[in-house]
Amino acid sequence: MQGYAVKLAPYVSVLFALSCLPALAADNGAKLIAKYNCLGCHSVDTKIVGPAYKDVAARYRGQKDAEAMLMKEVRAGTKGKWGGPVAMPPQQISDADLKVIVRWILAQK
Repeated sequence: MQGYAVKLAPYVSVLFALSCLPALAADNGAKLIAKYNCLGCHSVDTKIVGPAYKDVAARYRGQKDAEAMLMKEVRAGTKGKWGGPVAMPPQQISDADLKVIVRWILAQK
């Protein structure tokens, strides 16, 4: 019996490490949102200047290519899409950071 445990240990370790990835991605998304000062205009639950992240996620939920569409809008900026008088300016964020941020936003419920 002990032989099986020794043989399975590496696989169990890999599975455990993979199970932690979503939590790490969520943590990184929140850190990047703070780094790029997104919280000056947005929050998770409440509209400030821009829409709440939960509202953004709800609007895009179920749409094909939601991630690509939201990345494009954040990169280029938007005007009037959410009914506010202030346009979101184009954002200078690396593609890698933007992808993490957008995935974090779309995961909000």
